[in-house]
Amino acid sequence: MDMFIKIAMLVVFFGVMIGVGVYCKRHATDVNGFVLGGRNVGPWLTAFAYGTSYFSAVIFVGYAGQFGWKYGVAATWIGIANAFLGSLLAWVVLGRRTRVMTRHLDSATMPQFFGERFESKSLKIFASVIIFIFLIPYTASLYNGLSRLFEMAFPVPYWACVVAMAVLTGIYVIAGGYMATAINDFIQGIIMLAGIVAVVVAVLNTHGGFIGSLNGLAEINDAAVSKTPGIFASFFGPDPLGLLGVMILTSLGTWGLPQMVQKFYAIKSEKSISKGTVISTVFATVVAGGCYFLGGFGRLFSGDITYLPDGSPSFDSIVPAMLRQLPTLLIAVVIILVLSASMSTLSSLVLTSSSTLTLDFIAPLKKKEMKEKSQLLIMRLLIVVFVAISAVIAILQYQNPASIGFIAQLMGISWGALAGAFLAPFLYGLYWKRVTKAACFVNFVFSSVFMALVVFCGKIFPKILQSPINAGAFCMLFGMILVPVVSLITKAPEKNKVEKIFACYDQKVVVSAKDSIGQE
Repeated sequence: MDMFIKIAMLVVFFGVMIGVGVYCKRHATDVNGFVLGGRNVGPWLTAFAYGTSYFSAVIFVGYAGQFGWKYGVAATWIGIANAFLGSLLAWVVLGRRTRVMTRHLDSATMPQFFGERFESKSLKIFASVIIFIFLIPYTASLYNGLSRLFEMAFPVPYWACVVAMAVLTGIYVIAGGYMATAINDFIQGIIMLAGIVAVVVAVLNTHGGFIGSLNGLAEINDAAVSKTPGIFASFFGPDPLGLLGVMILTSLGTWGLPQMVQKFYAIKSEKSISKGTVISTVFATVVAGGCYFLGGFGRLFSGDITYLPDGSPSFDSIVPAMLRQLPTLLIAVVIILVLSASMSTLSSLVLTSSSTLTLDFIAPLKKKEMKEKSQLLIMRLLIVVFVAISAVIAILQYQNPASIGFIAQLMGISWGALAGAFLAPFLYGLYWKRVTKAACFVNFVFSSVFMALVVFCGKIFPKILQSPINAGAFCMLFGMILVPVVSLITKAPEKNKVEKIFACYDQKVVVSAKDSIGQE
């Protein structure tokens, strides 16, 4: 009976996802509709699409377990930073300007934005290559969080789970494009909101509720981490600087990730931006805050987790150990929750990868202009390719992690490499007329090369930068200095051309009295 409940919930979940894809097929008849939903997506769908693309199984299982173990309940600060820096401030600073300028430049992807904003085909191609290289391993990492949960809940081999998830995600993205992804993200987001609240309450109740769990955590001491009693139940935890690095990478990083920023391209109206800002922030507060808060109590389950040969904990085993004693129905909810988190992010990544490679790499290499039907066909074929490659990598890594361990490292630096390369050029490109093409090139090269060196030659760096987390945060912050410095010492862009681009912000619009009191 328990197994029947789990399987029945999975069948219903997958059926709804495919049904939405078929329903949205009518919205995906041209490139604009397939990639951006016709730039006509409302606040709820956009906000949930942003949030579900942000938080995947990597966050729920991997990051929550790892950083909860390292920082205790102070890991909750990561979720708070995700909500207010990664969501609220990102919407306020980027939302409106991104929507206005990308429509003015007629750009559907981040590389297209760079190509049109700085009038450089080579810059567009370079950006698309970076996205292609670093999104593939990031996509593969989404499956990792599912492995232990499925082993715990189902007598099904991991490869079967990966293949099923890949095929079903591919079907609804290929059929309905961005609109199918957005609607499914909304459904999956509702599941994530309800699921995380139920799981946190249930897990804490196994150790006497919140107060009992907090008291238990305060009694745990690890001399290798800190000699301060009760440090894992403290406000800032044992390593505030390390905690700050994680907060920066996982929060500020969203400002430069193509699959995140592209959500702003598709916003329907000004009201959608205002509402979407609030909805996205609340969503991130509950989901991210809940995940990291839950992970903060991981040390209470130290007797149930898996340990590596060197005696260190296997971080991916922490959250599954916390969930193992839950009722059958709640375990089924957790499985759907993690599937929702993974499939929503996977759909966003493969759509971003396929559209970028088609519009920004393949199309510019063609001597003749590609017809819209050809572009749609290539994008759909590439979705199949990307999903297949990521699934194969995930299966190979699971079966033989030692032989391809470098892939796991590359997954960890994907976020830092992408955000480090794009954040500063994109942000300055929206606000500052003096940014130069050379500055963008320099930042692209610096971040991608730096993060690659961290993977393959990490020991040449100071210890603090050998961590992909700290290295990614460093690239993002350094880019905020590098781009303006290089821009000021290189030839300024032609004034007339830049003024035409920024003229989109000066366009007059008519608003109601509740939005502006007007002129007396």
